[in-house]
Amino acid sequence: MMSLLLSILSILVIAEFVVGNFANVFITLVNGIDWVKGQKLSCADGILTALAVSRIGFLSSVLLNWYAIVYNLAFYSLEVRIIVHIIWVVSNHFSLWFVVSLSILYLLKIANFSSLFFLHLKWKAERVVLMLLLGSLVFLVCHLPVVMLEVKMGMNDNEGNITWVTNLRHIAHLANMTISTTVYIIPFTMSLMALLLLLFSMWKHLKKMQLSGKGSQDAGTKVHVRAMQTIISFLLLFVVFFVAEITSVWNSNSWKINSVHMIFQVVGLLYSSCHSLILIWGNKKLRQAIVLLLSQLRCWLKERE
Repeated sequence: MMSLLLSILSILVIAEFVVGNFANVFITLVNGIDWVKGQKLSCADGILTALAVSRIGFLSSVLLNWYAIVYNLAFYSLEVRIIVHIIWVVSNHFSLWFVVSLSILYLLKIANFSSLFFLHLKWKAERVVLMLLLGSLVFLVCHLPVVMLEVKMGMNDNEGNITWVTNLRHIAHLANMTISTTVYIIPFTMSLMALLLLLFSMWKHLKKMQLSGKGSQDAGTKVHVRAMQTIISFLLLFVVFFVAEITSVWNSNSWKINSVHMIFQVVGLLYSSCHSLILIWGNKKLRQAIVLLLSQLRCWLKERE
């Protein structure tokens, strides 16, 4: 029964890996080709490209970790395990904060508030995003050593009867859980605040349009709606990822196979694979490119038939 479950979950992991990397590689190629052609990338396109690259690393580390734990534990030496976890922590960190930066950028570019402080941030939007990303490195610097300590402690299974080693392992695990929870909650809260402010800005915009008798189907409203759809999709998928990640970590037992841990890992992977597809469909340039690619693929298949 366990082997059947692992086979099904492995198929799902591979499917999520393929779908997610297709979307991320597509985003990287489209924006990369534009950049090579000499077309200046907007700040939003630059963040999307960096986000796609970080998610490629994240999905690769998850797939490698899955293969090692489920099928070839002997391959997972301490050195390999540390490298995989470094890639996982770094790529996951930037994946989260690039999305937050995108949310903040949308807020500053689209929302309209009369506050002088907000207008100053709006004028310096790209610099604000850069400072946000640089500030997030504090969390990365704190997170990496704790994760490395837990990895090393998890490898000392033969010394599990020694009290101080066991206690240190529990302390490392608890510290990792605490920092991970903080690292996840802060980006989620910032994106949620950006969504609420965009919602308030749109409400003010609609009220202004109604008073002027122009209706509610203007370009400003549509821009607000598209930005909120992007942020909402991230928040919903991130909640799934957060619950799955925290639950899988709490249910992990050293490095042994645990069905609950594996199931939640597969569920959490939906965030990185599905959100990239949503970002493609929400971006006009990327949406046109994917539609063109699919139409050309359909024509090629017809010719083959």
